[in-house]
Amino acid sequence: MKLDLSTLFPFLAAATWLAVPLYAAVARGRFYAIFSAILLSFALPGALVLHARLREVVPSLAVVPIDVLFACSMAAAGLQFAHLVRARMRSSAFRWLVSVPGQTFIAGGLLSGPWVLALLPFRWLFGALDWHGALVALTAVEAIPLGLAVASVLTSIGARPETVRIALSREGPKTFGRVPVERVRRRSPIAATVAPSPRRPLRIVQLTDTHLGPWQSVARLRRRVAHLVAREPDLIALTGDYLTMESMGTPGCLVRALEPLAPYADRCVAIFGNHDHEAPEHVRDAMRQLGIRLLIDDEACFATAAGPVQVIGSDYLSEQHAERLAALLGRHPRRADHLRLLLLHDPSGFHALPDDDVDLVLSGHTHGGQVGLVSLGLDWTVLSRTRWPDQGLFARGASRLYVHRGTGFYGFPLRVGVPAEHSLLEIEGH
Repeated sequence: MKLDLSTLFPFLAAATWLAVPLYAAVARGRFYAIFSAILLSFALPGALVLHARLREVVPSLAVVPIDVLFACSMAAAGLQFAHLVRARMRSSAFRWLVSVPGQTFIAGGLLSGPWVLALLPFRWLFGALDWHGALVALTAVEAIPLGLAVASVLTSIGARPETVRIALSREGPKTFGRVPVERVRRRSPIAATVAPSPRRPLRIVQLTDTHLGPWQSVARLRRRVAHLVAREPDLIALTGDYLTMESMGTPGCLVRALEPLAPYADRCVAIFGNHDHEAPEHVRDAMRQLGIRLLIDDEACFATAAGPVQVIGSDYLSEQHAERLAALLGRHPRRADHLRLLLLHDPSGFHALPDDDVDLVLSGHTHGGQVGLVSLGLDWTVLSRTRWPDQGLFARGASRLYVHRGTGFYGFPLRVGVPAEHSLLEIEGH
């Protein structure tokens, strides 16, 4: 019997749509079943529409490759979703043959749905006017999200080496807002330098949102951590969200990934992010084995070559930010002659801080906005108009907030125009 490739992708899409949530409900539970059903329900309609429209306009020789590409991508996505039912870290071959193409396809579908809907009035208009050439051109425009998803793989697997100079001040804007920050980018992180400062800056390496998983293997994170600590920072701050579903199901992987920090443990501090509360003992055990101090609403003080530093670490907060942060800072008042740092996973908590009570807050959580124009040198991201500071340096009064773009990502499966961050922070004016 001859296989009809035109129906293979729709068949696989329907089978995945039904089978994965059912399998998840039986083998893992209701939460992941609902999560997978919702994500597939948003991702697949746009992909199905684009598949049908591309088949109508491409040359006849390209129809079969289109069918095969969509079918293989759907099969990879289905296997990835099924793998997450009993999630664990997988081999490099599985990641590149299944996880990466599968999640790229889902990302393209998620972007395609609203894009196709937005262009629907033009399709109706061109159809009513019988403008066949315009309809063909419109199909190419409708397919932009798929090309964008493929192109963004390069953004998602890379990290931009930077030296970031943050200037503190005893005064600043009365209302919260973005302020300039100096960035120097080089191919080699060790080679990145900035102009000499009148006073030696405090050098901090921040690691956040590492999200060990399909896009962040143990080996890759080890290499990135080793490159950063080779720059001899005064302090190393880990600001949460170290795992994904895959790494939560793989005991010991976080220890192996962060092992280059062990010789520097006496200058390391860490806090919990929101996802760390899904596997708290996994994170606690890793930090304990490495000798890294985990600050859960606690403080640590350091004598550095740039002067004494007080670091306060907040647990992840989902509510009552003002009350809980005021209580935390009240229990650990400012120490004389110390730079006062607050590690706060979610940067939205900065809005609730008492005025001028902290010199600098280091946060993550937003993945830099994850979708935006940062790769083009612009600060705009999809979070630019929300309550979440997305990436870069912000100020209110004498307090500064630095939002790190993170090393990995979780949830929406790609970075689009917002590269991961691989930086050394140089703090001046303290």
